[in-house]
Amino acid sequence: MGELIVIPARRGKGSIVNKGQIIKLINTHGGQVVDTWAFNRSDLREFLSVEHCRPVVGGLMVKVGHSLVTNKRRPILTLVEDTSPGIHDMLYAACDRYRYEMLGCQEYHDNCTDNLASVFREMGLQQPETPCPLNIFQNSVPDPVTGVINLAPSVAAPGDYVTLRAEMDLLIVFSCCPMDITPVNGLMPREAHFQII
Repeated sequence: MGELIVIPARRGKGSIVNKGQIIKLINTHGGQVVDTWAFNRSDLREFLSVEHCRPVVGGLMVKVGHSLVTNKRRPILTLVEDTSPGIHDMLYAACDRYRYEMLGCQEYHDNCTDNLASVFREMGLQQPETPCPLNIFQNSVPDPVTGVINLAPSVAAPGDYVTLRAEMDLLIVFSCCPMDITPVNGLMPREAHFQII
């Protein structure tokens, strides 16, 4: 097993992953949303695109066995295992300072967009853009009649995990979402962990 890497509460963490390796993302304390991005290591302008994944998986949530594709419609990750109830979001953009301003924050608030940028800076890489993330463990299910998206606390229990297989050499980036205004993290952001196997 690979080293257990901490994704600090309210912060981001990234790692280089080789094709064929397994990434195990653990919801250590339960209830934590983890924004997830993957970038083609040889061309960072190619990245996991949830907009392109939705027609491939035929729905709004990824399930075990589904391939996740890039903005060039090529497989980049496959969901291999999921011990959680399987509720993950592919609709919400990463939170950013503008989102928190809309929610009434007058001072700076940690956010997933800045966490992604920080990981790129720490790794000495040029960030191409901020793609819409795969929000693993986020419980934001649209009402089938009204279309309203209800933001509810994550139903992931402590120790629930997903495993993802890298389908190309890639950069994976996780952000423990710092949202503490809407209930997606139960109003208490926590750390999570991951391993590269």
